[in-house]
Amino acid sequence: MPLWLAPRPLVLASKSEVRRKILAAAGVPLEIKPADIDERGIESRAGVNEPSAAANLLAHAKAWAASEHLPERLVLGADQTLAFGTRRFSKPKDRNAAFAQLKALAGGTHELHTAIALIRDGAVLFEHVEVARLTVRRISDEFLDTYLTLIGDAALASVGAYQVEGMGAQLFERIEGDYFTILGLPLLPLLDFLRRGGFILS
Repeated sequence: MPLWLAPRPLVLASKSEVRRKILAAAGVPLEIKPADIDERGIESRAGVNEPSAAANLLAHAKAWAASEHLPERLVLGADQTLAFGTRRFSKPKDRNAAFAQLKALAGGTHELHTAIALIRDGAVLFEHVEVARLTVRRISDEFLDTYLTLIGDAALASVGAYQVEGMGAQLFERIEGDYFTILGLPLLPLLDFLRRGGFILS
């Protein structure tokens, strides 16, 4: 008997390669249907500023957008926000922005707020928000310049301009929180729900 019991694969409303790899490695069959939404516009219209609420709002928006034309399918939306004190960071637009962002985070502790929303036929089946705290060590400009040269465009692929599963681990002094949450997907709570719902063998 297979682990996955649902009749069709899970639909992931994200173009994140990391999220895809996490779910696939856990034995969850996937179809990728990235949601094309205006994230900043949605946040602005909703008047949402609190990091967890913003991540939750966008995870739902992505799932809704992708599920609109997918009846009877399980659709998963996910989003992550980075809060550093009263400041919020988004994915850097270029290398200079990534450098400035990492420079700002150096020597301090920031939070990653990661949200997921699972939707089917217009109903929210499951939602979850989790927070991790990461302390970036004091970093020289020379290290940052070398680091960004080595990782290239990967710095632009995540809200923090780093990947803790790779060379980005060298940026940190301390990490508090779930590893999968930091990568952008609170996997364990999701798997627990899928088991309880009869979508995965328990």
